[in-house]
Amino acid sequence: MASRSLRLLLLGYLGLLSYRKVSGISIETDNKNVKAEEFKEAILSCKHKFSKGMSLRIEWKKIQSQGVSFVYYNGEFTGDLQGRAEMLNTGIRIRNVTRKDSGTYRCEISAKSEEGQRLGEATITLTVLVAPTTPVCEVPSSAMTGTVVEMSCRETEGSPPSEYQWYKNGVALLEKTGTGSARAANITYTMNKKSGTLLFNTVTKNDTGEYFCEASNGIGLSQKCSAKRMQVDDLNISGIIAAVVFVALVMALCGLGVFYAQKKGYFAKGSSSQKTNYQSTSEKDFKHTKSFVI
Repeated sequence: MASRSLRLLLLGYLGLLSYRKVSGISIETDNKNVKAEEFKEAILSCKHKFSKGMSLRIEWKKIQSQGVSFVYYNGEFTGDLQGRAEMLNTGIRIRNVTRKDSGTYRCEISAKSEEGQRLGEATITLTVLVAPTTPVCEVPSSAMTGTVVEMSCRETEGSPPSEYQWYKNGVALLEKTGTGSARAANITYTMNKKSGTLLFNTVTKNDTGEYFCEASNGIGLSQKCSAKRMQVDDLNISGIIAAVVFVALVMALCGLGVFYAQKKGYFAKGSSSQKTNYQSTSEKDFKHTKSFVI
């Protein structure tokens, strides 16, 4: 029993010693979620409350799915930040940021004191905002009334993701909300600003026009594709019937022609002529063979 109590006291004393050797410190940042436009600068702050005379060790790391990599180590920047980053006390200023710089960064500071080694860290998320590029628009050149028509608009470079606005003949199309001006306009389409689709469940001749789409995400200038014309026409029933009748007449005439040729014996004459030539040739060959034997 006494040995067990002595063992517990010893463990407690060792724990106290380890606590005195390594203890946590408070590290602060001005902004845990930094957002910066592409090709501009971003500042990742990291602040501590150590006295100026203390010896500090500062490291910056980037946390990625494949692991943790050094950004600032042993007084130097490494990797992609070489040549375009600088220290601001214990923080970082990154110039000309790109979308590859987006991610989670960790500031780690350690210092030696009379109480032992002291450690602290802060995590900052950097999001690089990217303006949209010219979207790709798909607009059919023609359509028949009463059919389903879907137009699409998409661009994949913008961050955050872009929203899309469709235009017809230079005028912005309204969303189908079911209230107000959108309801009064008797809208026959559905526009999805998130996905960029414009859907006509039953297209009409009034939907004929030039269409284009505009992509925007609040960063930089919005981008639009070139206008494309869609022509909507009525289904020509009489024309289809006339074409069917014409094809049927042509097929009937071809059949009558073949029947007439067979009745006149054109096909039979050709075969009998070939048979006669074959027989005459065989007789000549036979006579020649007979004379040779004699």
